[in-house]
Amino acid sequence: MKIAVVGTGYVGLVTGTCFAEVGIEVTCIDIDINKIENLKKGILPIYEPGLEEMVVRNYKEKRLSFSSDIGQSIQNCEVVFIAVGTPPGEDGSADLKYVLAVAKSIGENMNTHLVIATKSTVPVGTATKVKIEVQNALDKRGSDLSFDVASNPEFLKEGAAINDFLKPDRIIVGIDNDNAESIMKRLYKPFLLNGHPIIFMDIPSAEMTKYAANAMLATKISFMNDVANLCEIMGADVNSVRRGIGSDPRIGHKFIYAGIGYGGSCFPKDVKALAKTAIEHGYQMRILEAVESVNDNQKSVLFNKIKKHYGDLKGKHFAMWGLAFKPKTDDMREAPSLVIIEKLLAEGATVTAYDPVAMHEAQKMVKDSIQFADNQYDALKNADGLIVVTEWPEFRSPKFEEIAETLNQKVIFDGRNIYEPDEMNTFGFNYYCIGRKSV
Repeated sequence: MKIAVVGTGYVGLVTGTCFAEVGIEVTCIDIDINKIENLKKGILPIYEPGLEEMVVRNYKEKRLSFSSDIGQSIQNCEVVFIAVGTPPGEDGSADLKYVLAVAKSIGENMNTHLVIATKSTVPVGTATKVKIEVQNALDKRGSDLSFDVASNPEFLKEGAAINDFLKPDRIIVGIDNDNAESIMKRLYKPFLLNGHPIIFMDIPSAEMTKYAANAMLATKISFMNDVANLCEIMGADVNSVRRGIGSDPRIGHKFIYAGIGYGGSCFPKDVKALAKTAIEHGYQMRILEAVESVNDNQKSVLFNKIKKHYGDLKGKHFAMWGLAFKPKTDDMREAPSLVIIEKLLAEGATVTAYDPVAMHEAQKMVKDSIQFADNQYDALKNADGLIVVTEWPEFRSPKFEEIAETLNQKVIFDGRNIYEPDEMNTFGFNYYCIGRKSV
């Protein structure tokens, strides 16, 4: 089976590579020629554990190829995936210009029947717009070629995307006819052999499923952060509360860890887009509006603790451990670290940061406004306090004696609750965390 994936960002590259891994002939397409040439050399535009090795292996074995020529690359394919970005517009709605541009190009170049499937996260009704763009392009060519559209949203967690794709909890496919269902079922057969469920539904429901899933997970995070803030006021421990409610199978343990807000490429964008879609159809999603508001406020919680501890921050210098919005990724989109850095700099403070993989991406955003360290302990030099932003494994059991000896003041602001207050007390730290008693 031969397929193409348009877009070599996070979703497109993982999708194409994982299909190649199970023996399907895949061409990944991108208009960025430099990105394509780098991929041919094994240089990836993103960090994802295990992906580089898999790309190099499948490219070498000629199951995976890369091209900037969509016209040539989609010839004689059975399925073409659209996996380009849908960035939020100024009003929060998803910008579909890249998706529709790809649809138009497919219509201009296809030479056989295709299933055109959207992998990009798109609002309900996008498939109809894609169908119109493709048909208009075919009409201009005077072509009577037929095609089907499908919605096949991704459910990939950054840092675990390979496993999520190869061993999916579920595969969601929105179709409107039996032919498209048959082709998509054949495409996913290697995954179905291992018992992973595929769920076929109508296209609007598939488009909505992706948004609803991310909105629910974002809601759990914001709810728990709201509870954490109340725990601090009332003298409760949010970690104990989390264990207590997480043992209820109706709630579960996932996505109920208190922290400093969610970030990344999905939750912020998708919550905004779903709320905006509702408004466009005359409905207000009040819970999602609250979710977004809580999350925006939560990103300032750790800074507020810093400000309260020191008062005047002018001339203060801080070490920051972690920059990415979560571990095992270099994704800096909507990262809480950016909010904290911005607020510290505005108050006249300076920052030296360390992140195992995200410093290159962070530098694109913060430029030369902060310094970067070669390792986590070098970041501590001349710092008046340590700010822990991302819970990378190497930060979980550090050398506390070295931290205490290196810092100018023994103060730790833990935005991910990875340390224990009693242990911090034994080392003499002033320790601030989220939703628990500080020492």
